[in-house]
Amino acid sequence: MKKLVIALAFASVAASAFAAPETYVIDPTHTQPRFEYNHFGYSNQVHSFDKTSGTIVYDKAAKTGSVDVTIDAKSVNTGYPLLNQHIQDEDFFDTAKYPTITFKSTSVKFDGDKPVSVDGNLTIKGITKPVTLTITSFQAMPHPIMKKDAIGANAITKIKRTEFNMGKYAPYVSDDVTLEIPMEAVAVNKQ
Repeated sequence: MKKLVIALAFASVAASAFAAPETYVIDPTHTQPRFEYNHFGYSNQVHSFDKTSGTIVYDKAAKTGSVDVTIDAKSVNTGYPLLNQHIQDEDFFDTAKYPTITFKSTSVKFDGDKPVSVDGNLTIKGITKPVTLTITSFQAMPHPIMKKDAIGANAITKIKRTEFNMGKYAPYVSDDVTLEIPMEAVAVNKQ
């Protein structure tokens, strides 16, 4: 009987050490992708998107994961309605034809227990290019208010807008665009 108890205790510890991947749903109220570019050399302009959805799979034990994010390009927020409309024109996001921007990961790199970068495919205006999101911070812990497992990260990459058929006014308005994604996600309830 004593051997059975020890075997069961060992099995439960071993099972917890090999936890299954967990799926998280992006919290749209704490995820606001933003982009920055230089405007005619005068200043760096920073704009954001107000609607983002998607899922993240995170397996700390196996050091694997995946990211699938959809940004509503029509939710672009410059702070000015006329500029919002201008950025949605054919010369830029062309939201009438391409209402979403997507990122789908192909691999996640870890340093110890934490992800440090995500390689994947970014699709803007129907054009898909490989990019690497560098993760500048990452946190995984129970959410203090929701009482569920949650993760959060800040990720950054640089792209050239001309590669996505959005090159109007380049190089006067910079071709180089910094894309930042501050994100939080909450674990899906297990049944």
